[in-house]
Amino acid sequence: MEPQWIPSARDIAGARVTDFARFVETRTGTELPDYHALWRWSVENIADFWAALWEYFALGPVAGEVLSRPDMPGAQWFPGTTLNYVDRVIAQARTDRPAIVQVTEGTEDLTETSWAELLAGVAAFARTLRELGVRPGDRVIGYLPNITETVIAFLGTAAVGAVWSACGQDYSAKAALDRLGQLEPTVLVTADGYRYGGKAHDKSADIAALRAGLDTLRATVVVSRLGNEIPDSTPWSAAADPAGHTLPETETVDFAHPLWIVFSSGTTGLPKGIVHGHGGVVLEHLKAVALQSDIGPDDIFLWYTSPSWMMWNFQIAGLLTGATIVCYDGSPAHPRPDTLWEIAARTGTTVLGTSPGYVLGCIKADSIPATDHDLSALRLIGITGSSLPPASSLWLHENAGGVPVASISGGTDVVSAFAGGVRTVPVWPGELSAPYLGVALDAYDEAGQPVRDEVGELVVTAPMPSMPIRFWRDHDGTRYHDAYFDTYPGVWRHGDWITRTGHGSVVVHGRSDSTLNRHGIRMGSADIYQAVERLPEISEALVIGAEQPDGGYWMPLFVVLAPGAELTDDLRDRIKEVIRTEVSPRHVPDEILAAPAVPHTRTGKKLEVPIKRLFQGADPARVVERSAVDDPALLDWYSGIRPPAGR
Repeated sequence: MEPQWIPSARDIAGARVTDFARFVETRTGTELPDYHALWRWSVENIADFWAALWEYFALGPVAGEVLSRPDMPGAQWFPGTTLNYVDRVIAQARTDRPAIVQVTEGTEDLTETSWAELLAGVAAFARTLRELGVRPGDRVIGYLPNITETVIAFLGTAAVGAVWSACGQDYSAKAALDRLGQLEPTVLVTADGYRYGGKAHDKSADIAALRAGLDTLRATVVVSRLGNEIPDSTPWSAAADPAGHTLPETETVDFAHPLWIVFSSGTTGLPKGIVHGHGGVVLEHLKAVALQSDIGPDDIFLWYTSPSWMMWNFQIAGLLTGATIVCYDGSPAHPRPDTLWEIAARTGTTVLGTSPGYVLGCIKADSIPATDHDLSALRLIGITGSSLPPASSLWLHENAGGVPVASISGGTDVVSAFAGGVRTVPVWPGELSAPYLGVALDAYDEAGQPVRDEVGELVVTAPMPSMPIRFWRDHDGTRYHDAYFDTYPGVWRHGDWITRTGHGSVVVHGRSDSTLNRHGIRMGSADIYQAVERLPEISEALVIGAEQPDGGYWMPLFVVLAPGAELTDDLRDRIKEVIRTEVSPRHVPDEILAAPAVPHTRTGKKLEVPIKRLFQGADPARVVERSAVDDPALLDWYSGIRPPAGR
């Protein structure tokens, strides 16, 4: 397959990653003629790479060693070195452009927050926390939409050395408590509600239930979005009044001091609290945002996300590079399917992030972004959440101004990406252009041997600074070890199937624990979704491969039909044919069933493994935590499905 985009000489010469390569060459005397040479150097010289990155971004003195213990798990980075995440944000302050642009569904208004206003608000909120007795290591939690106040609350928390954790208000009180209730928080920051899909969602009752379950709270701070009264609370306007404030006073903390706690999806029990440190996040996000995505002071950065998802944390990192970030509180497809493109045009967005599902929705709605909107400022489109099919990648490139499409794949676990786009490497449809710098990415077979141009387990063979410090309440490290290191000792196994191609790119096939294994041939579910979901009659699909107690194997395909479509024999035949010809004749499903919807985690991932376990006869109450599912009632529907006799 030919590349859909090839960097020009100007792209390569002007890229920040090229400048970094020249910096490394001068520092080490090593010749680094292209990105792949730089990547190889970065993973063969892990400590030197991260030391060079620290120096390149002028992050301050290093107390001693960079990597005193390289073993995984338990690598020790920059022992004795201190910093604060917020200091890097302060260093980017400027007067010529806003720090944040806020867009709210249902209004044409853009609310700009200057860097001075941002930092004064952070200083004020940090002062409030200190007055409440919040100290380094205490937890401050957010139950908030993606708004400017959420950013300020996080930065104020980080400034005092406290630990931030948040989830969006699409979570019920129970789902929020399953996460935030583990943390024994001192302060809750919440909004009284939010708007989405043309509706106002009053969260007063959920806030009351959340507070009732948090007996360690000293205060509740409320951002008024809908004008509801929340009793016994402090208005945001009082807690973060910027009057009389300039720069925040920051607490100097150790490199590994906890910055935030992000949560796993929690589909099979209480969500895991994943703890990341100040230093690891600053380094990783500067690398990922400034070098890999080439985002800097001239950019306006919009990623459609929620505080429940690590991409919210990733977007905030735009502030570390001096970029303007756009916070959007609302639906990307209301009142029209192309609303996100309209927001990008209105804000002059230069780097836009979205999902394969949203792109597919635009394709089916015949929305042509570059024709319908002025996207002349746009220079990069980021994609994550699931695999982007080649056809969608080509469509996006052709209909959104010809800009490169940078698919990325990583996870909440490292709050970043393992592989993705870079300005100096071509883009191949349906592929991630290259492993990220400092990520010793490989694909292993079952024997733990590297494989090329064939499917293998995604592994990382050397530590990254943004790997978790620990899991919350995992006192002996057992859960952390078992999550990543129980298959290949000393090697991080992420749980995805990937192929490393001969031209250096990465193809993601889906979760390895939901692999389709027909007749001994393994395949990722993403390959089938890419083929089936392009059909105009299909809104979404879910494929399951379930081993049966009698040794049989049942592989049903569930399809959610587009409005007005029917699952006729003709449509079933066309679905089978597209799988047979575009994917694999051995992976044609045993049955094709119409489903009311596909259940997802609250961060948008299809619930493949829990549904598989249901079909294998597991107790529904033990298979999945209902509060972790976007539509828990769907579990009852799937629980009623049973394999045909003899499978």
